Amino acid sequence: MTSKTYYQLLPAMIAAIIAVIISLAGCGNSSTSLIESIDTIKVVDVHFKMPDTLRVGTLYSPTSYFIYREEEMGFDYDMITRFAADKRVPLKLKIATSLSSAIEMLDSGEIDMIAYEIPITAEYKQGVVYCGVERITSQVLVQPKNKDGSRIDDVTGLVGRDVYVEKDSKYQHRLANLNEELGGGIKIHAIDRDTLITEDLIEMVSSGAIPLTVVDSDIAEINKTYFNDLDITLEISFPQRAAWVVSPSIAWLADTINYWTRMEQPSTERARLLKQYFERSKIENRPAFDFNFANGKISPYDHLFKRYAREIGWDWRLLAAQGYVESHFDSTQVSWAGARGLMQIMPSTARAYGLSADMVTDNNANIATAAKIISDLDKSLKSKVPDGRERLKFVVAAYNSGIAHIYDAIALASKYGLNPRLWEGNVAQAVLMKSKPEYYNDEVCRYGYFRGKQTYDYVEEVFNFYEKAEHKVPR
Repeated sequence: MTSKTYYQLLPAMIAAIIAVIISLAGCGNSSTSLIESIDTIKVVDVHFKMPDTLRVGTLYSPTSYFIYREEEMGFDYDMITRFAADKRVPLKLKIATSLSSAIEMLDSGEIDMIAYEIPITAEYKQGVVYCGVERITSQVLVQPKNKDGSRIDDVTGLVGRDVYVEKDSKYQHRLANLNEELGGGIKIHAIDRDTLITEDLIEMVSSGAIPLTVVDSDIAEINKTYFNDLDITLEISFPQRAAWVVSPSIAWLADTINYWTRMEQPSTERARLLKQYFERSKIENRPAFDFNFANGKISPYDHLFKRYAREIGWDWRLLAAQGYVESHFDSTQVSWAGARGLMQIMPSTARAYGLSADMVTDNNANIATAAKIISDLDKSLKSKVPDGRERLKFVVAAYNSGIAHIYDAIALASKYGLNPRLWEGNVAQAVLMKSKPEYYNDEVCRYGYFRGKQTYDYVEEVFNFYEKAEHKVPR
């Protein structure tokens, strides 16, 4: 009997069990009530044989799945990885370029499930079985966290205000409907996607360049971890429910996932991941460090920077500049993604270079390993950027983002008329393009979504520090 057939017969089997319970309930010696028996049945986990490989579809996004410093990350990715590990089944991940293509992969039998939040709508319900913990989102107003009492706390406060949103987006449509409901007065500014995207608009609210924008609450939560001066509490739309889905042909997998998500350890892990991705600040609270370069020194670790920079042929002041931007020379720093030590080395990278978890915060070992990473990045990029001086910025960028995203940015630069061998104004611009779906889903882009602004700013900060050190600290 196949799993599908067995699942289809399950209601009849349960009915038969209930019938037996009813007959037993009539016996005077029975102390178990019918309701208690039925409740017991409801919580029984019906086990089916897991497939040899769990084929899972997902999409690149800042919430579900992305690659950061060569590590696969994302809330949905981490949860489905934990599920597969607990069930001791290998996981095969397939990346779709859109929600519709993910559904097509499910319909065709190419994948077993989608670990991405699929809206719970009548349209999708016909062809999928929802499972896991529902996430509820809504569109929210992004506004400055003003202390002067000028916060907008009701949609009527939008009348007469300027609100900037992506052109032809669901946010523009919702604002247009809301404007009609309110009798007009909201000044809606539709911005072309080729110019700015949602993440850009959120940052512009933070900087004061624009007053207001509208985004989905989960995107707002992610971005608030980068800009803690924002208020995202005002909902302007009805809530939207969403969850993972499985193919109806293996609907029993949905029951297995539902049962698993209610268990204590997965519930605890889910709470931890929600804090990591949606609550914990991505802007580390690092102590101020005086870098006035008094007495020709940069840090207490100059001797280590000099030693290991010499081994790779680098100016030690540039290596020290990275150390400053990475951790402000604080070896106790642990980033939101788990990077540790003076040079903020990721756990998987540390293991790849033979650096144990106990040693990763040892300053000597941490800087020595960082120098090896930099040397390997330089070798990998040499054929693409032959000029050694120019290559420095590519290497620094790759240290921050992982070399995969720099390869993608070089490919994008080549395709879209930019110079793939120059950083400023060229590959630097292509790095910024990697946060836009039309580019990270481009055929030349192999490693998907990346928050390019992070690496763009990182390179600028490192080289600004380095330039100051060059003038004040002897080589």
